[in-house]
Amino acid sequence: MCSRCRDGIAGIAILLAASFGCRREQRNLRPEPTGQAMFTPLKVSNPSSGIAYEISEGQRLYTWYNCSGCHANGGGGIGPPLIKTSWIYGGEPAKLFESVAKGRPNGMPAWGDRIPEYQIWQIVAYVRSLNQQEPSSATPKRLDTIETNPQTIRAARARTGK
Repeated sequence: MCSRCRDGIAGIAILLAASFGCRREQRNLRPEPTGQAMFTPLKVSNPSSGIAYEISEGQRLYTWYNCSGCHANGGGGIGPPLIKTSWIYGGEPAKLFESVAKGRPNGMPAWGDRIPEYQIWQIVAYVRSLNQQEPSSATPKRLDTIETNPQTIRAARARTGK
C-alpha cells in the first residue's frame, strides 16, 4: 500500500474517532404536539425535570403566559401560592401538569388547548424549582429580570459623573 493511501486511511480514522467522541446535548426545538398526557392516566415523569435549560424556559414561560397575574411570583394572589409544601390536588409533576392542562374548579382555567405539552412540562419544572424540588444545580438563583443592562449602568454613571 502506498504512503498516500495509508495517510488517507489514517485521516479518515481520525475523523471518525473525533466525530464519535464528541456528543452534545440534543434539543428538540420543535416537538410534535402529542397531547398524549392530556388523555391518558398520568403515570409519566416530567421530561424537563432537572435540566437547567428547561427550568429557565419554564421561568420565562411563567411570565410570558402571565401565570404571575394570579399566582404572583409563587407567593399567591388571586390564585393559590405555589411556594408551599402541601397542594390541594398533589404536588407531583403529573398532578401539576394536569392542573395546568385541564384546569381546576373555582378559578384555574384549562391551558392544555393553548399551551403545547412540552411548554407545560417546562412550567411544571419551574414551579417545582420554586419549592427546591428540582436539583439546585439546575435551578436559577434569581429572576432574569433582576439582571441590569450594562448600557443603562454606563449611561447612569456618565450622567452622574461616577
